[in-house]
Amino acid sequence: MRIRAASDVSWFHRDESIFIDFSNQGILFELDVRSRQPIYEQLVEKMKEMIIREIWKPHEQLPSVRMLAKQLTINPNTIQKAYRELEHQGFIYSIPGKGNFVSPQPKAASQEKIEAIRHDIVRLAAEALFLGVAKEEVLQWIEQAEQGERGGETDDSLDERNENI
Repeated sequence: MRIRAASDVSWFHRDESIFIDFSNQGILFELDVRSRQPIYEQLVEKMKEMIIREIWKPHEQLPSVRMLAKQLTINPNTIQKAYRELEHQGFIYSIPGKGNFVSPQPKAASQEKIEAIRHDIVRLAAEALFLGVAKEEVLQWIEQAEQGERGGETDDSLDERNENI
């Protein structure tokens, strides 16, 4: 198990955004403080993506609540809420007095979770088609997600391509 040191991560603010730079891993993600989406939800999404793409490996320790709150200059309760949500969703586990760690990948996903994802994909695909996106392009997005899951693309490159939606 590798413990993440505070020096592995750098944080900086620009305008109304907070950038989190895991430069030793080639990762940069942004939290938009002006977004209608709460900061904790943005953290959950970005951290889930890093876990799914195996940027953070199973049993790897996450940055501490205090360190993250101090570096991001946001309330520690916001970080704790994001961590609780990630734990509830099964992406991380906590060890009292030790910290939060990435959960190993489940052997089999629950049928309920798979059905919820299927429902979301169908809804989003229907919306994209309604907006005039070609079926082939929607299928390309799925292929991009598959490549990204295997470490092929970063979140930022996917976001740039999908800004037109």
